[in-house]
Amino acid sequence: MENAIPYVTLAVGAAVTAAVAPKVKARIELSRAKHRSLAGHSKMSRRISKLIPRYEFEIDDFFRSDGAPGEIATRRQDGFFRLGALFQEKFAKSRALTAEAASRISDLQFTQSYRVPFQYSRLVKEQLGAGSFMQASSGVTLTDLDGNQFYDLTGSYGVNIFGYDFYKECIAAAERRAQALGPVLGLYHPVVADNVKRLTELSGMDEVSFHMSGTEAVMQAVRLARYHTGRSHLVRFAGAYHGWWGDVQPGVGNPIAPHETYTLAEMSERTLHVLRTRRDIACVLVNPLQALHPNGNAPGDSALVDSSRKGRYDREAYTAWLKQLREVCTHRGIVLLFDEVFLGFRLAPGGAQEYFGVKADMVTYGKSLGGGLPIGVVCGKKDYMRRFRDDRPADICFARGTFNSHPYVMTAMDEFLSRLDSPNFRTIYDGLDETWDGRAGELNTALSARDLPVRVSNLQSIWLVEYTVPSRYNWMLQFYLRAEGLALSWVGTGRFIFSLNYTDADFAEVTKRFVAAAEKMKQDGWWWNDGTLTNKAIKRQILKEMVGAVVGR
Repeated sequence: MENAIPYVTLAVGAAVTAAVAPKVKARIELSRAKHRSLAGHSKMSRRISKLIPRYEFEIDDFFRSDGAPGEIATRRQDGFFRLGALFQEKFAKSRALTAEAASRISDLQFTQSYRVPFQYSRLVKEQLGAGSFMQASSGVTLTDLDGNQFYDLTGSYGVNIFGYDFYKECIAAAERRAQALGPVLGLYHPVVADNVKRLTELSGMDEVSFHMSGTEAVMQAVRLARYHTGRSHLVRFAGAYHGWWGDVQPGVGNPIAPHETYTLAEMSERTLHVLRTRRDIACVLVNPLQALHPNGNAPGDSALVDSSRKGRYDREAYTAWLKQLREVCTHRGIVLLFDEVFLGFRLAPGGAQEYFGVKADMVTYGKSLGGGLPIGVVCGKKDYMRRFRDDRPADICFARGTFNSHPYVMTAMDEFLSRLDSPNFRTIYDGLDETWDGRAGELNTALSARDLPVRVSNLQSIWLVEYTVPSRYNWMLQFYLRAEGLALSWVGTGRFIFSLNYTDADFAEVTKRFVAAAEKMKQDGWWWNDGTLTNKAIKRQILKEMVGAVVGR
């Protein structure tokens, strides 16, 4: 009997090992499918963000944090305060109203603080605030409270595909058409039936649901995917944005980490292996905008600490990736969701599905689709859109919204879709890749000819500014651009969004102003480099500064 005990122990141990080993293996495979950057490791990014100390440069160190000699630091300082004086004079009214409003608008407080790396933020806010108010738009331009006219590179965060005049017309026509019914909620304006018909045709889906924002639309799409698959987890890709709700923002910015989200590497065979082998994945979310910078976060200037930022758009490679993803999701019964809230109807009339030639199971739209008014839409296959079960009357997937299908929004949407449906209007899509690739090439040629360390990469009319010489001061370019009459969003040079109504003459003026801004920035010494300054050296210096701040040096 005593001799049998070791054998029983061994048998139990073997049984436990056999039960645990597959779980360990699956966990290792999941970890290996994550991107190696912080964007791919949400828990790690949250922990690190809490350790980063707040420190800022005094005026002497502000201009020579990269080790520049005194002569260069003086040039920078002179240029900085000269630019500050220009801003104070040129943008006086807009600056004053912004300062007054910021104390009561939390969004303004946030964007003002995160336009540049935090070490430089205080002095920049004091000197280079250009104001956050505009009073008019026309064509491809915006006009501020001081009467300054800017070429618009903000794109209203993706809303503005066809130009502001287009959306003004949609809204004005919508107001006339919806006036008789007014803000009647819960019931439908007759135009809703036309919108649904057009949306199902454009998306290739069977059914539609309306919501008040893109974030809400993605929330509902994920909820429906979980409901119909009976699975718990969603897969998102490193760096991709799908709104600000908890499950799709597992890293920095979310006070509570979600437990049913996998953040994996895009364009990765290891990710496909995870999708093929795990049984808890309900849906995979794709934001096609990531084709411009796969696995990278939204490239705001607040994180522009060196010159390593790069765009990596490869249409052929990204198309191949989406096709692989489609095949695996089909085989495993995973819902493939295209989040086209940002890109929808910009690349092609049928969106990213048409542009890349890959069909999703569900698609979310927003922004531009509302004809200039807020909207979120889910289009999906019938099997995934139903919110109840015939054989289980208490088993439902609830979603409602008081302002869903608002008559004014629905009539503005109909105006948008009616214009989009016009053969004459659709000619705007002819040769888009060639047009915008050519314009990016023109700007890069002009920058190269003047030996300026700036380049652009693009996904059609969405552009990313890159820097070719290691520097800690690339974020300054946004202020030189503003001084030359180019309006940027709060993320700065990380993303330019052109409306498709830019003419060659408009773009020539943008090129002229962009080059002028870069030349002035170079003259003021911000791109000094003695040949030894590298991106790696810059990051080491920043780490040293942080350690010094922690220990109180």
